[in-house]
Amino acid sequence: MRHLERHKTSRIGWLRAAVLGANDGIVSTASLMIGVAAAHTPVSSILLTGVAGLVAGAMSMAAGEYVSVYSQADTEKADLARERAELQADPAAEMRELTAIYAARGLEPELARQVAAQLTAHDALGAHARDELGISDALSARPVQAALASAASFAVGAALPLGVAVLAPSTQLIPWVAATSLLFLALLGGIAARAGGAPVLAGAWRVSFWGVLAMAITAGVGALFGAVV
Repeated sequence: MRHLERHKTSRIGWLRAAVLGANDGIVSTASLMIGVAAAHTPVSSILLTGVAGLVAGAMSMAAGEYVSVYSQADTEKADLARERAELQADPAAEMRELTAIYAARGLEPELARQVAAQLTAHDALGAHARDELGISDALSARPVQAALASAASFAVGAALPLGVAVLAPSTQLIPWVAATSLLFLALLGGIAARAGGAPVLAGAWRVSFWGVLAMAITAGVGALFGAVV
């Protein structure tokens, strides 16, 4: 029977974008509302700030991810085009290059030559893309997937502290939003770490630390400007 394996690397593309989006959604929206609340702003203005942060942040995340990942995709395409041209211009040199790569990984020179010859006969460009350039299907750039994952996860993340702000007592808005956002961040870090095969506690702590720092600094700035005004 065929032995089937499922590896975590197949999740890298969407997992990175989703975790980044959700984390940014929670941290930025909670920090915005806490900063505005610390300046003694009416609750309606605080909620409006949260909604504006959700919409603007989701669009910004989508655009940013699409542009950055598309740049990676362009680089990969350019490298593949160059490699394709080199294979056509000097296939013998490319064979020696591939042979040297396999020999450097521990194969005997003759075996490395045989492996290089067979892989070249099967799919020369694919062999060089994978073993020379480090480009694979699992790790290749997918701009649209990254943009959609970032935007959706940001919106979900931002909706959490915004929902808490709607339900929280107006006099206790800051502690409610801060405490629940910290809980959301810890859960997000733990879930992301588990999905990626990393230690859960380390993931939760890492995300929570930066979230607390962001909310504390923003609250301090809001209180300072509120006192000045």
